[in-house]
Amino acid sequence: MIKNSSSVRKIKILAQHRCNMSVFKVQRVIDQIRGRSYEETLMILELMPYRASYAILKLVYSAAANANHNMG
Repeated sequence: MIKNSSSVRKIKILAQHRCNMSVFKVQRVIDQIRGRSYEETLMILELMPYRASYAILKLVYSAAANANHNMG
């Protein structure tokens, strides 16, 4: 995704999509992945047993695709 390893950019994800889950259930998954790298986040989300992890995984995939498209 990032072509030059010396130029690492931080991407902030803003989720505006409504989902039918409790904030606390989503927050326990978000707290586990906050501040981690993209690859590590994908690995953690794929192994977590929570229902919210699938929705967050789709959000992370979408954000990575958007960042790749917008930043080249």
